[in-house]
Amino acid sequence: MIDFSVVIPTYRRREQLSEAIASVLRQSGVTFEVLVVDDCPDGSAGDDVRALNDPRVSYQRNPLPTGGVPSVVRNLARPRAKGSFIHFLDDDDIVPEGHYAAVKTAFDAHPGVGLVFGRIAPFGGCPETQLQHEQRYFAEAARNAAACGRFGSRLAFTSRMLFGPPMLVCSAGVARRECVERIGGFDPGIRLMEDADFFVRIMRECGALFLDRVALHYRIGSPSLMHSPTPPPAQLQEQRDGRKRMQRSYRAKQGALEFYTLAILARTVLKVL
Repeated sequence: MIDFSVVIPTYRRREQLSEAIASVLRQSGVTFEVLVVDDCPDGSAGDDVRALNDPRVSYQRNPLPTGGVPSVVRNLARPRAKGSFIHFLDDDDIVPEGHYAAVKTAFDAHPGVGLVFGRIAPFGGCPETQLQHEQRYFAEAARNAAACGRFGSRLAFTSRMLFGPPMLVCSAGVARRECVERIGGFDPGIRLMEDADFFVRIMRECGALFLDRVALHYRIGSPSLMHSPTPPPAQLQEQRDGRKRMQRSYRAKQGALEFYTLAILARTVLKVL
């Protein structure tokens, strides 16, 4: 029995990938497998993964001309995952020591919850002003998540993610495999905001639990893709398109009444909190 399947898409980040894998291999008290999916046409990560000579770490090369669409790359490994829980870890992020044991304990204590996530600790070689901005952003995100948790495991979390700033990034959440299978994984039609859409659907279908502890060391580049003060117009448009598709899909599935009720919740009660 494998507890965690850790899916790591990668693209020409050999040093960062090695650090990400090492942070998983340091986890204790649980069993896991690491599924590396290389999105680079030249398969640059293959030799590094094979050099580890660790049967828990496998390598897969993306055979599709996806053009760097993260949702498509992550979905490639999903059918191979054997763990009870799936963690989609970006290749430049770090898992804190002891995190998986804490997550497994949380899932065991809350059998009706499909997603566990926690605080995000940014780091990296970006300018200090940018790092401080990211620290403030994720501190606010943690306060929002804690507030949502007071309303139960589903609708408040869903409301905040649908209509507010994202409370977590892809690597910060771990989901039950059965819930990932139920929602069908990531939407391949979304390039940016694909992780927000993924978490919205899991929160709505299976519920979420926020752990008030660091769940991820999140590497900040310069500029930051997520929080750049001057994002390029094409990126802004992709983010808008991703959010609109997420909201349209939610309304179509759950109905207009619930959709607009959650919009009101996000813009009134949750905004005050």
